[in-house]
Amino acid sequence: MRMAMAKKSKTSSKKSTTKGRKKAQDSTLLQRFLKWCFVLGVWGVLILGAILLWFGHDLPQIMREASFDKRPAITFLANDGSVIARYGDHKGKNLSIDDVPAYLPDAIVAIEDRRFYYHFGVDPIGITRAFFVNASEGGFVQGGSTITQQLAKNLFLTRDRKLTRKIQEAMLAVWLEIKLSKKDILSAYMNRVYLGGGAYGVDAASRIYFKKPASALSLYESATLAGLLKAPTRYSPLSNPSLSKKRTELVLKAMLEQDRITQEEFEEATKESAMPVPDKKPMPGNDERFFTDWVVEKINGYVGTQQEDIIVETTLDPQVQQQTAETLINTVRSNGPEANFSEAASVVLRPDGSVVAMVGGVNYNQSQFNRATQALRSPGSSFKPIVYLSALRNGYDIDSIVIDEPITRGKYRPKNFGGKYYGPISLYGALTLSLNTVAVNLAKDVGIDRVIETARQLGITAELSPNLSTALGSNGVPMIEMASAYASIATNGLAVEPYGIKRILTEKDKKVLYEHENARPAQVIEGYPITQLKEMMHSVMIQGTGTGANPGFYAAGKTGTSQEYRDAWFAGFTNSYVALVWVGNDNNSSMKRVTGGSYPARAWRSIIVAAHNDPSPSKFENWKGNARSRGSVLKRIFSFGNSGYETDEFGNLRPNQENDQNRRNRYAEELDQQRMRESHNESDVRESQRYND
Repeated sequence: MRMAMAKKSKTSSKKSTTKGRKKAQDSTLLQRFLKWCFVLGVWGVLILGAILLWFGHDLPQIMREASFDKRPAITFLANDGSVIARYGDHKGKNLSIDDVPAYLPDAIVAIEDRRFYYHFGVDPIGITRAFFVNASEGGFVQGGSTITQQLAKNLFLTRDRKLTRKIQEAMLAVWLEIKLSKKDILSAYMNRVYLGGGAYGVDAASRIYFKKPASALSLYESATLAGLLKAPTRYSPLSNPSLSKKRTELVLKAMLEQDRITQEEFEEATKESAMPVPDKKPMPGNDERFFTDWVVEKINGYVGTQQEDIIVETTLDPQVQQQTAETLINTVRSNGPEANFSEAASVVLRPDGSVVAMVGGVNYNQSQFNRATQALRSPGSSFKPIVYLSALRNGYDIDSIVIDEPITRGKYRPKNFGGKYYGPISLYGALTLSLNTVAVNLAKDVGIDRVIETARQLGITAELSPNLSTALGSNGVPMIEMASAYASIATNGLAVEPYGIKRILTEKDKKVLYEHENARPAQVIEGYPITQLKEMMHSVMIQGTGTGANPGFYAAGKTGTSQEYRDAWFAGFTNSYVALVWVGNDNNSSMKRVTGGSYPARAWRSIIVAAHNDPSPSKFENWKGNARSRGSVLKRIFSFGNSGYETDEFGNLRPNQENDQNRRNRYAEELDQQRMRESHNESDVRESQRYND
């Protein structure tokens, strides 16, 4: 028994010892854990402090310069120094949220930053919510920036989108929250935000859109202004009343969900329609406002910390602008009612990308929607040069023979305009006559992906469907992007980005804040195929569908007509200018057989002839690359008898004039043979040649 008790005591002692050791070990682990947490915490604070010090080293000066009194007025100058427009606070007053109906700040907070009164300048919850919403939608549909962050960016920072600026933006937002009340932050935001039409601040916008001060706004009108914050021009009640109405209703719904208005107020407001009041008299510089609206959205970030008025020196040429506007207005007034089109647009630029004229519509007062930069219109056959360029880059030549005949690609059955087919024909002749089946076959052969790749290299960023109808310009493309593509062709394959700002400087001391860099652009397309393409596009204007645009001197271009005559284009260039003209209707309704070779071509000719001081511009500068240094890509160059090209004593590629004339003769013979094969009379053939887009 004693032995049993001793054994039991021994066992109990072992258990006690084990428990003690375990407690000691647990205590040691806890101590180590706490120790490492402390160490990591210290290092974390030090690292965070270093990061804040690094990114915030230039913030003290910025903070001292902070001012909330006014947004600087902006004076726009044409390329000759004349004033074309002036935007800024002179149109409205600086207001506190106490000076406007409570509806207005409530609407802004509801749609822009619902947690505005609860965060410290940066909203982690809002950022997280935006992340999951964007992830679920598969794209960017919701932002995480607070009103305070937007104010910080608007007050202090440039348009630079690097991580450094985002961190500084967050730091400034926190600083603003420490220094200012929520009321002051929201008031400053309302007074400085851009709301379209040249209006900075809610009072300026209220006077422009509704011809009343912001203090007199109704609930619906307040929601309309709040809705402009996302995209001022897109949701403008002047230019896009239907989109503006949808956006306003979305703001009202957000206010209702957040209990900022009652159900009764919501129902009453949705019955209202905020009808903007257009100006009774044309505004000074009315025609230029499409251009300055396009430019002003690009300069917001450039003013940085400047609180004084600024001057923006632009590329606009007043004479070319006036001629372009008058030509389009006369075209619509004289021919629109009979041919059923009510709008027109145009962009004219130098080959380096400097925009000298921009007309986004025939009446800015009635509609501020810029059809030259915002509209997605089908370019029709004016997209074909991109298809032909893709073919010329992938084994085809200007004299390559293709078959023009009816084709079927699955359910897709493209037809030539007028239903005529020419059988065997050269690429030169096919583009001259703008044959649809040839363009589709070329896209099929080289691959529609390569056609899209070429379009991207030429500056087109719009969505392009990977199907064969893209070869005929079925996708909507902004005119400004088509201008970029044609400018790249005009410059023998250089990257060209349209721009309108030369310099930004302060009005008082002329301190330069920004200056456009004239660095040599990159070569995005090899030169030899473009040299061939330019010759083909020149043929379009002297014996093809674009004869109506022929200015009487050396030029190249292409007509374009979309399905059911919804869009009609002419796009072309000389050595001095690139210009595009479009006519159509905003509601996408059909015109009465209006093609790119008719009114757009004639308008283009008037604009280009007036733009040239020299009535006889020189022929195009051809690609100056050395044929012998291009390697296997240009093996076919050496067969000059077939290609129609030769090299001079310096190895530069030049058109062989004799072969060029022979090519035109062969084209004429092809056309004569086709006429003999067809039963159609001569007038039918001429009509087909002129309007086959």
